[in-house]
Amino acid sequence: MRGASRARQPLGTQNRTLWFWVFVGPFALGLVLFTYVPLAWSVYLSFFDAHNTVSPTEFVGLDNYTSMLRNDAFTDSLVTFAVFSAFIVPTTFVLSLALALMVNRTRRAQAFFRSVFFLPAACSYVVAALIWKLSIFNGVRFGLANTVLGWFGAEQVAWLSTTQPPWYWLVIVTVRLWLQAGFYMILFLAGLQRISPTLYEAAAVDGARPGWQVLRHITLPQLRATSVAVTLLLVINAFQAFDEFYNLLSDSRGYPPYARPPLVYLYYTALGQGQNLGLGSAGAVLLALIIAVVTVGQARWFGLGRKED
Repeated sequence: MRGASRARQPLGTQNRTLWFWVFVGPFALGLVLFTYVPLAWSVYLSFFDAHNTVSPTEFVGLDNYTSMLRNDAFTDSLVTFAVFSAFIVPTTFVLSLALALMVNRTRRAQAFFRSVFFLPAACSYVVAALIWKLSIFNGVRFGLANTVLGWFGAEQVAWLSTTQPPWYWLVIVTVRLWLQAGFYMILFLAGLQRISPTLYEAAAVDGARPGWQVLRHITLPQLRATSVAVTLLLVINAFQAFDEFYNLLSDSRGYPPYARPPLVYLYYTALGQGQNLGLGSAGAVLLALIIAVVTVGQARWFGLGRKED
């Protein structure tokens, strides 16, 4: 019996390894083919003069990178990102935390409210942008926003084409806020449910007043790891903004010269009239490096991974 069981052990190990690759292999293959290979090829293209081709032959070294860094349109796109992140990161952080606090305090139908607030995260960015553009912030009197303004006797606003003041930021920020606040609410809610109730009981015994005092000295410190993760994800997602900008602001005439985030600019550089894939690839590599530096800098500043005293 012992000999038979020993004989079956290697076979069982081989079976586990085989089934591991049966389930993981297709996903790993897809990840390599559709993620890592295009990334490597993009880095390769960035060192070549690749106009209208993905198989260039003229090596230009770092010329694409220097041209991109000297390009005012690319630096302006980074400024657009900075403005967008200055709006969307703090507003999403505060709103998602407030929703998590309210849902966590709810004693009835908590699962219902959690599902309702999370539901927009499953909506397509393209569909949400078109709803915001055609139904809510339409520049004509039939749009919901202009209809509400008309009730108060205010003039109609061309939300997406008015640059003084830049009302288009209101449209862009609100659609992103609606789409992602529920997702980060779930992250905060998970962090809140990990806080031991004994901390709040001890605070009550010590005379701490419920509300801001408890939130400041107990809840927020206990949510530090979750807050850091949410902030990092928000900044990275802000760098990757494309769908809402493109679908809100572009029309039959093209894309306006304002509010071009980095991905929109790189899209028109690589796939526009010039189709300069080498220059666009260089910009994509620079953008990836900027995201990596910003992420690592934020993680070091927040002390992510550092052992607490």
